[in-house]
Amino acid sequence: MPRDIPALPPAGGHCLRGLALMPERVAGQWPGLRRRLRQAVAGPALAAAALLAGCAAPGGDTLKIDRSVQAVSHSSRVSVVVLHYTVSDTPRSLEILSRRNVSSHYLITDETPPRIYQLVDESRRAWHAGESEWYGRSDLNAASIGVEIVNAGPVGKGWQPYPDAQLRALIPLLKDIVARHQILPRNLVGHSDVAPQRKQDPGPAFPWKTLAEAGLGRWYDEARAAELTGRYRREGLPPMIAIQEKLRRAGYAVPATGMLDAETRRVISAFQMHYRPARHDGEPDAETLAILDSLP
Repeated sequence: MPRDIPALPPAGGHCLRGLALMPERVAGQWPGLRRRLRQAVAGPALAAAALLAGCAAPGGDTLKIDRSVQAVSHSSRVSVVVLHYTVSDTPRSLEILSRRNVSSHYLITDETPPRIYQLVDESRRAWHAGESEWYGRSDLNAASIGVEIVNAGPVGKGWQPYPDAQLRALIPLLKDIVARHQILPRNLVGHSDVAPQRKQDPGPAFPWKTLAEAGLGRWYDEARAAELTGRYRREGLPPMIAIQEKLRRAGYAVPATGMLDAETRRVISAFQMHYRPARHDGEPDAETLAILDSLP
C-alpha cells in the first residue's frame, strides 16, 4: 500500500458499517483519499485492502503489556455460593438454565448417578440470585457462584427430599469451589437466605447440617443453643428490634421496624429453614433465638 494512504478505521467499532459509510467518511476525514485510491497501481483491490485494514483490533500490534511482574495482594472476586432447587425435572431444568433469561454456574441432576453440568464459566456472571442481599452486599450475581439442584421443592403438604446420591455429588463440588475461592463458611447460603422476601429454595428439606458435618457452611453450637433455649423460656424473648438486629448481624436483610411484620416473619422463616427446618413458621421462639445467638 502506498505510504500516504491511511487505513480506514471502523465506524463505531463495526467494520462493515465502516465500509458502508466510506464515501461520507472519506470526504470528511481524509480529503483526497478517494482520488489517491483510484490512482493506486492495484486499483480496486488496493482500495479494498486499505478499507479492510480498518477491521483490525484497536491498537493492533502497538499494544504491549508486560506481565513479568505480578502483585501478591489479590483474591477471588467470588465470595458467596448460593444453592437453589430447580422445581423442574432434569430436561426442563437444562432447557431453562441454558436457553432462558436465567442461568447458574452448575446444575446437579437427579439422574442415577447424578451428573454435574457446568453451564456458565466461573469467571462469568450467571443470572441466578436476582434481587438479593447478604451482609449488606446486594447484587450477589456479581460476586457469587450459583449451584442449582434438580429437586421439585414443595410437593403436596411436604417437600421433596434430596437423595444421598445428589449430596455425594454436591459435597465434593462445593469443597472444590470453597477451597479455590476461599469462601467463608457463613457465605455458603441458600437462595432463601439472600432473598427471603421472595424465595424458599433450597427449602427445609435441604440437609444443611450434613454439609456442616462435611466441613461446609456455618452451623451453630448445639450445646450452647440448648442452654440458651432454656434461659429464653424462663426469662422471655428480647424486644423485636433486638431480634431484627441479631438477624442483621447474622447476614440477613431485615427491616428495623421493631415489629413482627410480614417481612420480618419471612426472614425468620428463612433462618429457620436453614438451621431449624422442623418448624419454619416465621414465629420467633426460644429455640430460634438460642440458635441465632449460638452461631459462630
